[in-house]
Amino acid sequence: MEDIAKVVQHFILQEFLPGEEPHELTTRTPLITGGVLDSISTLKLVVFLEERFGITVEAYEAGVEHLDSIGQIVKLVIEKKSAA
Repeated sequence: MEDIAKVVQHFILQEFLPGEEPHELTTRTPLITGGVLDSISTLKLVVFLEERFGITVEAYEAGVEHLDSIGQIVKLVIEKKSAA
């Protein structure tokens, strides 16, 4: 779980928050509702998750309920990988 969180955190910092301190982005930081991710960046995140972790994120999963924090993203990735 920790590995997934670090990979996702690194991607978000690199792609959407360049220059931000890594400790500022926690597993509970709101990404969509906090304005870090908009619709285009959320799509980029979904593509990254699918390619990096070999999962498929369904359209209904690409929103606040599943992608609003790194913690939620980790949970989704783990669920998808264990279901495969």
